[in-house]
Amino acid sequence: MVTGHWRTRAAFALIAALVLALGVAACGGGDDNNDTGTSGGNSANLIKENPANKGIQLTVGSKNFTEEYILGNIYAQALQAAGYDVKTNLNLGSEVIAYKALQDGEISGYPEYTSTLLESIFGAKSVPADAQQAYDQAKQQLEPKGETAFAPTPFADANAFGMLKTKADELGVTKISDLQGKSQDLTLYGSPECRERADCLVGLQDVYGLQFKSFNPVDIGLRYTVLDKGQADASIVFTSDAQLSANPDKYVLLQDDKGIFPSGNVIWVTDQATVQKAGPDYAATIEKVQEGLTLPVMQELNARVDIDKQDPAAVATQYLKEDGYIQ
Repeated sequence: MVTGHWRTRAAFALIAALVLALGVAACGGGDDNNDTGTSGGNSANLIKENPANKGIQLTVGSKNFTEEYILGNIYAQALQAAGYDVKTNLNLGSEVIAYKALQDGEISGYPEYTSTLLESIFGAKSVPADAQQAYDQAKQQLEPKGETAFAPTPFADANAFGMLKTKADELGVTKISDLQGKSQDLTLYGSPECRERADCLVGLQDVYGLQFKSFNPVDIGLRYTVLDKGQADASIVFTSDAQLSANPDKYVLLQDDKGIFPSGNVIWVTDQATVQKAGPDYAATIEKVQEGLTLPVMQELNARVDIDKQDPAAVATQYLKEDGYIQ
């Protein structure tokens, strides 16, 4: 949900400090309007420990960037609150590595983006823009392999073509197709797997017909650094990045006017044997704690880590307490 304490960076940092210093949830009775009909600390959200889950071991995995670290910790702490015996493996690497870890039984599940799963793992050429349709397609691909996925998050994250606003203004561009005749002079940075993905470099080349002076792989955590230092003219970023909400006048996303960047809601990918072993609280807990994860909230959580330099596990705890999932 989006309540008042999610909307202001300065107030948010102060609340976070109070949470850590005083050990209390940073939610109060002053929040009024929200998106889900609940308020911070609402006891109706509270995850109840179920003795039946004691001794059931679950290993929560994640890929290796900020948003995944936060999500992995949210799910792990929530499942632990439900009474499960939880371990974590939260630095697996790319989607290929994370999915293989699931198949090899190293993890019980991990958060994945529907667009990434369908395109990078299953080779889909396109992904539905509708979250439910994309989720249904993902389940259809997973189930023959003895795997499944839980319902998607409210927020969707997608690749985006990012530039410094000063550079975009200099070039006179507002949409990606405006780069025709200009891209050959530009240096583009992106994640290593971007080079082979339809919702990244391949789509920019094949759908938009763009060729760049060079494409350079970069660690996800440095995608804005290369822009700031002038190493990159453009960088493939995520729509839920903290930097975009924290610095709206510094960075700009070019409009994807030919639609190569499908929105990617997060789904929890797991295997059917684990679902059967873990019982109904497994899916119910994960889907419950996702209810508050709107795009503004996810951007704010990312900001706590990337900008305020807080620990992802502590940020996950703050989110769960502020929305009343744990005490």
